[in-house]
Amino acid sequence: MGTMEVEYKGDMLFEVKAGNHTIKIDVPDSMGGKDRSMTPPQFMLASLASCAAAFGGKYCETAGLDATGMKVTLEYEKLPDPARFTNFKIKVYLPNVHDDKRKNAILKSIVHCPVKASFEAYQGVDIDIEFGN
Repeated sequence: MGTMEVEYKGDMLFEVKAGNHTIKIDVPDSMGGKDRSMTPPQFMLASLASCAAAFGGKYCETAGLDATGMKVTLEYEKLPDPARFTNFKIKVYLPNVHDDKRKNAILKSIVHCPVKASFEAYQGVDIDIEFGN
């Protein structure tokens, strides 16, 4: 099982450690954030978009297609009560690929993105709270 650790650094700023990497996360202004980094929902959405980009880019690289300048756009809707995101649409733009026969292969590669699969298979999250002694 993989593990991530999030540490509160004060002033509504958080530090996430995953393997050898560290990122900062801020919260929205309404929660006392100061726009120092992306918010947790933005990171979640960025994860979906960047995973699609990584899998599409890897396919292009392996197939000898030029993925330079590739852009992936994620469109979504935010619903209230409970606040959540829905209606995800990933758009991939490959300015240097002009082979329509490769479209399905690129699409199939992106479908293997584990973040996308996790969104689709979501079954809930267990939460446990512990206090220091």
